[in-house]
Amino acid sequence: MSLCPHKFPEKIMEEPAVYQALSEARHIYSQAKIAKTLQVDVKTIKRWEARETEPPSYLKPALQQMLFGARKHSVDNASFKFIDLFAGIGGLRLAFERAGGECVFTSEYNDYAVKTYLANFDCEHPVAGDITKVDEKEVPDHDVLLAGFPCQPFSLAGVSKKQSLGRAHGFACEAQGTLFFDVARILKEKRPAAFMLENVKNLVSHDKGRTFEVILKTLTEELGYSVSYKVIDGGHWVPQHRERTAIVGFLNDSGFSWDNFPIPESKPVMGDILHPENGSESADGHCTLGEAALVNPKYTLSDKLWTYLQNYAAKHKAKGNGFGYGMVKPNDRARTLSARYHKDGSEILVYQADKNPRRLTPRECARLMGFDQKHDTSDFVIPVSDTRAYQQFGNSVVVPMFEAVAKHMHPHILVSMEHSTSDLKVYA
Repeated sequence: MSLCPHKFPEKIMEEPAVYQALSEARHIYSQAKIAKTLQVDVKTIKRWEARETEPPSYLKPALQQMLFGARKHSVDNASFKFIDLFAGIGGLRLAFERAGGECVFTSEYNDYAVKTYLANFDCEHPVAGDITKVDEKEVPDHDVLLAGFPCQPFSLAGVSKKQSLGRAHGFACEAQGTLFFDVARILKEKRPAAFMLENVKNLVSHDKGRTFEVILKTLTEELGYSVSYKVIDGGHWVPQHRERTAIVGFLNDSGFSWDNFPIPESKPVMGDILHPENGSESADGHCTLGEAALVNPKYTLSDKLWTYLQNYAAKHKAKGNGFGYGMVKPNDRARTLSARYHKDGSEILVYQADKNPRRLTPRECARLMGFDQKHDTSDFVIPVSDTRAYQQFGNSVVVPMFEAVAKHMHPHILVSMEHSTSDLKVYA
């Protein structure tokens, strides 16, 4: 199994323990943040990292306290164990931890996503990198397999782009489409009591339904799972339209049904996640500033960009197209947050009286995806640049929606687990 030791390089293991703490902290915090906490200057941190001088050993507890404070999400007395494949920044993990699960294995190949993941979760296990190089026999035993396998080959945007370039898509796309079969080989080897796979809405209709037919046939006929699926709009939990396909499977008859899946009647609005800018929340890094925690002016669009977006929208409106920016006010709901939001932010622009509109801040994106449980909290650590943060949240899942899925699955997981211990099915 190919495991990526993201926490710190192996050579550091042989050095003083304070170096270990410093290296791990640097995967979460900037040099400036560590310097401020330790009350030294940034140049000192740089000298320590370059091994020009050695940090005092008495600083180890302070560094460890930073790590302890960052990792807020852990589970006690878990009722089931799960693995987190194509983990991203941990949206599915957070959802299933809130439902009482314990993560025992993680796979994510993107180093920046791993940096955010490790900043927010106690990870007792190393993070595996490329899933295609992971030996399924070495994956720990688990009760539930989670996988948000890459959706580009199935999404409308991904298909259009690949077709325009003359490239294959779906299962013919060797780079990503076949990653579903890495999920299948782990299911075949480990036989967990249940699984939950998520993907874009268009997965169901891709290639006139043939792609989804192959997925269902693999899961049911080849692997022997009882499978059901549902397209769910995350807009019932957060103020954005975001439809995803949830595919749920159980190894044994558990009585699971989507018929009684609880969907909130009221829908949140943007005011629930936007910075209030009235001093009721603390300033959040570089997103908000001062005692009133006003949004940093850097998120306001420049005159040049704002003029371009208006002209672009007007041109397409004249042609009868629906393309253009999306403006929101506190009582509105937003379009889907995409991974390309960092490019111009045009799909979700926040109205500002007497000045150009602004982008969402990364913190507002965290709230829009449900990573922070309340609109006025900053629970989720964002240790990467704004560009990376926008990409990560745009690629992630609506956490409270999948928390609802996890809690709906929970009693059925336990039933399937109980049957698995006494009547395990074996498939060739």
